[in-house]
Parts: sequence; structure tokens; C-alpha cells
Amino acid sequence: MDFNTTEEQTLLRDSVGRYLGDRYDFDSRQKTVKAGAGWNPEIWKAFAEELGILGAPFAESHGGLGGGAVENMIVMEELGKKIVIEPYLQTVVIGGGALKAAGGALADAVIPEIIAGNAIIAFAYAEPQGRYDLHDLRTSARKEGAGYVLNGHKAVVYAGPYANHLLVTARTGGAQRDATGVSLFLIPANLPGIVRRDYATVDGAGASEIYFENVAIGSEHRLGDDGAALPIVEQIADEAATALCAEACGVTRMLHAATLDYARQRKQFGKAIGEFQVIQHRLVDMFMEVEQAVSITLMATLKLDTPERAAAVSMAKAKVGKACKFVGQNAVQTHGGIGITNELAVGHYFKRATMIEGQFGSVDHHLARYERLTIA
Repeated sequence: MDFNTTEEQTLLRDSVGRYLGDRYDFDSRQKTVKAGAGWNPEIWKAFAEELGILGAPFAESHGGLGGGAVENMIVMEELGKKIVIEPYLQTVVIGGGALKAAGGALADAVIPEIIAGNAIIAFAYAEPQGRYDLHDLRTSARKEGAGYVLNGHKAVVYAGPYANHLLVTARTGGAQRDATGVSLFLIPANLPGIVRRDYATVDGAGASEIYFENVAIGSEHRLGDDGAALPIVEQIADEAATALCAEACGVTRMLHAATLDYARQRKQFGKAIGEFQVIQHRLVDMFMEVEQAVSITLMATLKLDTPERAAAVSMAKAKVGKACKFVGQNAVQTHGGIGITNELAVGHYFKRATMIEGQFGSVDHHLARYERLTIA
């Protein structure tokens, strides 16, 4: 697919890549991971104040750069090249996407705070029994007076340990698996009755199990109409899956580059292993998987505002998920035992690629979804 970026988009890519190249090397990332915070607030502030990338997909009326999904794709690919753990996906893509879709006073208030680097949003949507079904919800928001009382449990909430806002799906009507009756709320993360169990994820980020125990929230924290938020939830989940595909393009590109470099240096039987035909074929296959992932991610990104959105996203996520597995496993196999050590970056890229495979839908889930959407 031939796609030429605008001058502004090229500048965005170059700026992010240059900044991360100077300030976000593997050793500095590992220091942040080992500190256990799950992110670096100074880096996040720099994203806002030095680079301005937190405003990339927002309208100029909110103080943003006037971009959209393509800008998110560009930023996410660059973040993937450095396996950045700061919550751009959770805050800008998902939280910002939900606010843009819903509009209203809450969006007008919070979007500028996102752009300024002050608002950190965690998406509390997944539940232990729900798998990838966005409307399989036991969490409830019962109407009480002018507001709601929230009860339930959300699992694996990325950025949960340090978020100051929670984007929560809850049932305000209907049965557990009904498509209707789903509502979406953006609430402060420190409300009475919110209990967190924080932990580190295998890819170095931070996540939480979050429990809501009779949490009182006002109706002004609801995004969209009562009980009719599932289309917004599905939209932001598709946008998140596409952004993850872009991140995966950066991750797999670096896995291929590292493996190519290693094959040129590692010697067996008196010559570099890159001279062996089987290794050459493997490297070519890895390269092809990366390039196909880039092309299909771009296609899905360009279709996010079209009726073909869901099918395009599922096709891309399934293909990119396979690429993550193929490129990641071949990178580790070529490196041998050192490929999974903490000291070598390849192992951490492999972990991130593996996590991306399952986030917002596994390969099998998206293949089945694509089949449902395209086969009458």
C-alpha cells in the first residue's frame, strides 16, 4: 500500500523518534521498570510540554494538533520501537477517543487536561468472566437519586496504579450479556469505595485489579446516553486494537533489526550465522511479516471512520497477532538462550509482542469476529 504522510505527520514521526532515541534507551527504560512505578512522570510531562504528542489526535479547539487516527498510528509505532511503558494508549487513544466520541461538558473539561499531561486515564472494562465480550458485564451502576452507585470488579486495568481517572463500563439495565443497558463513566480514581490491587505486568507496565464497593458517582460523569454506550465502547476498543497493531509494527521491526544484527556478528563453524541459508530465509520471512503488518495496520487505520471499521480492525489484529508470534519466536530462537535473559533487549521486545497478541482480542477471537462480519 502506497501512503505518503503529510509534512506535519513526517515531522511528528521524526520528532518522536529523535526524542526517544535521545532520552529513552533500553537502560533508562529498565531503571523505570525496576523502580516499580510502572511509568516515568518526567517522560510523560516531556511528551506533553516538549513534544506536544499528547495533543496529536485532538482538535485545535481543545488545544490539540488537529490530527486523528493516523497521528495515533505514527506515535504508537515510534513508542513500540522503544517499548515505551507510559500510558499513551490508555490515556490518549482510549480515554481521549471516548471523550471525543461522547462530546459534551466532560470532554471539554478533560481533553485539555490530557493534552497538558495532567490527566491519566485507565480503561476499566475487562471482567474475569467476560473474555473479549465487551458487554458481558457484572459490574453495575444502580440509579440512586440524581446519580449512581457503582459495584463490581474490573481485571487487568493497565495504568490503574497511577491513573487519576477511570473509564468504567457498567450495566445500568438489562441482563449480564445484553447489548443494551451498557453505560460508560469517567470518574475520579480516588473516590471512596474504590479498592485497588496493583501489580507489575510481564511486559514491564503496571496494572490493577479494581473493586468498586458502593461507589457514589454523579450523572455528570456518564459519557453518552444511559444504557446506550456499547457503540462507543466498541469504537474505542477498535481504535485501541488498531493502535496496538501500530505499536506491534514498531516492536517487530526492532526484533527483526536486532536479529539481523546478531546474525551478522554471531559466528559458528568459522563464519557468521547470517551466511547460512536457513538463517537468511528466516530473516527474510521475518521482514515480510513486519512489512505486511505495517500495510494492514495502515489499512485498518484509514477505515476507522467507515462502515468497514470492525472487519478491517479484526483482519488487521489477527494478521498482526500472527506476526508478533512469528517474529518474536524466531528472534528468540536465533539468539538462543540469551534471547530471553533480562540483560538483552530482545527478550523484553518478545514479552511485549506476546502481550500485544492478547490485548483487545486474540488472533482466534478476531478471526471468528471477521468471519461473523463478512460471511452471510
